[in-house]
Amino acid sequence: MDQPAQNSAVDAPEFRRRDWPFYWITQASARYHQVMEPRLKAKGLDIPRWRVLMSLYEDDWLSVSSIADACIIKLNTATKIIQRMVADGLVVTRPSQTDKRATEVSLTAEGIRQRGIALAIAEEVRATALADLTPEDHKALNTLLERIFDRMGQL
Repeated sequence: MDQPAQNSAVDAPEFRRRDWPFYWITQASARYHQVMEPRLKAKGLDIPRWRVLMSLYEDDWLSVSSIADACIIKLNTATKIIQRMVADGLVVTRPSQTDKRATEVSLTAEGIRQRGIALAIAEEVRATALADLTPEDHKALNTLLERIFDRMGQL
């Protein structure tokens, strides 16, 4: 029977997960989902719908592929989520006006209402999670995370 290997400073460089930025990125993301999920569920929403609703915050119409990119999900997954949202009356779709092969998505009045509910939940979570950060800290955090995200896209 094999014995467990012993960590050795000779065999492995020193590593502390609490010093690893990706540990904290994944921990924060997982905790965010743990906190958001039951709050959204209480309002009849879920994380995938929330992400699509918020991706449509700044644009009246977005292509399904743009939504997939914004939500960091596969195109077929985005399509399935959007189809469910159409059935629920949260969004409508149309062929793209510039590329007839693409489908564009827009919120319905009910989708806008649900987005407002979800945004209020997210704002409450954000306010609590970032309560001890200054506005400068908040801006720096967003800037650093965006830089990390962009660099990871180069891999």
